[in-house]
Amino acid sequence: MTSREQPGKDGTGGEHSELEHLRARVAALETGRAARAAHHRWRSFFSALLIVLGCVLTPLAATASWAAAEVDDTDRYVATVAPLASDPAVQAAAANRVTDALMSHLPLRNLLEGVAPADRPRLEKALGTLATPLENAVRGFVHGKAQDVIASDTFQRFWVDANRGIHAAVDKALTGGGGAVRISNNSVTIDLAPVVDRVKQRLVDDGMTVAGRIPQIHTDLTVLRSDRLGELKTYLQLLRIAGFWLPVLAVLSLVVGWLLSVHRRRVLVAAVLGAAVAMLALGLGLTVFREVYLNGLPASVSQPAAGAVYDILTRYLRTSVRSVVALAVVIALAAWLTGRGRRATFVRQAWQSGIHAVRAAADHAGLRTGPVGPFVHRHRAWITWILVAAAVVTYILWSYPTGWVVLVIALVLLFAMAVVEFLTEPPAPPVPPAPPAPSTPVRGPGR
Repeated sequence: MTSREQPGKDGTGGEHSELEHLRARVAALETGRAARAAHHRWRSFFSALLIVLGCVLTPLAATASWAAAEVDDTDRYVATVAPLASDPAVQAAAANRVTDALMSHLPLRNLLEGVAPADRPRLEKALGTLATPLENAVRGFVHGKAQDVIASDTFQRFWVDANRGIHAAVDKALTGGGGAVRISNNSVTIDLAPVVDRVKQRLVDDGMTVAGRIPQIHTDLTVLRSDRLGELKTYLQLLRIAGFWLPVLAVLSLVVGWLLSVHRRRVLVAAVLGAAVAMLALGLGLTVFREVYLNGLPASVSQPAAGAVYDILTRYLRTSVRSVVALAVVIALAAWLTGRGRRATFVRQAWQSGIHAVRAAADHAGLRTGPVGPFVHRHRAWITWILVAAAVVTYILWSYPTGWVVLVIALVLLFAMAVVEFLTEPPAPPVPPAPPAPSTPVRGPGR
């Protein structure tokens, strides 16, 4: 009996050993799964942290790049301020300032200097009741000449040349220095002395010789005023220093956060859309700050002119906002369309079906790709990545890309990929060799 039970014991022992082995393997798998889960949690945490940091840095990077470009790039600065010379609000404000400066040196008694001394008292008494209308008429005459000078092409050329020449002074102004553009008493002012001289010469040429005796006048046109301008200068200095590094840090944070993520396609969509939302917040902030800034101006400052200056100075920053938002939307759409979702798959299939229909029509018309089709089929992945890299390089090397530039680059890339899909043709399968013909038996003689 004992001998008959021994195999059973051996069998039971073997089954127990195998069960223990399976339990050990399950425990190891569960331990590995737990370790991988903990590893993924840490990766997801740092990925989310870096992506949030990148989204926060994106509007700061755009602002820093804008500030650095306006201060350091002369051509950019001139292109920014050149339209101010033809802006109606700025022209009106400049004409009023020039008129006020000239009229302070053109009292009515100076206009009577050419009258004989014996006749002057009698004439002044006769014009007593007409002094105000006469002064208004003179003011209108002077204001008209000032408007003519400021609205002329000569003034616009002077404006561009002067701003190009004083760009170093603008640099000093933003860092606390001086120049034709100055920051003092919480105001940014431009000296209009050259404009006053031109108006004086125009008045002399038109018969008002007394204007030639007016000494040189320095009058300032206030283009920016804020009680916190000193802090703004400090912020601009910091942003100027960070103009290069903040964009680099923003891009690196987003890229590294994306690489650390587990679900990269989904995280890529979230990251670029987060950056787009941050840039939209910057655009909204510029709009809100414009109203706050204009409402805080004193009555002596022309609000239309100040608004025009604000809009001109921030137009490239607004362009950057639209450009980054457009780029983010394009990247998000590309990431979504290359995913495994049902809608994305349907769109891809519709795209391929349309291209294949065009290809079938071309084949029916007798058009052949020859050796190009198999070549494109073999190197399709490389060609696609080269096209994407070319689009990225084009965007990076473009001086100041706008939202329309991003859209055009995306459409060109889409067209190029459609051409690749159209040219792709798998090589023809090898033709199997024909079976040998059956041999006919040769009959001997007599058969």
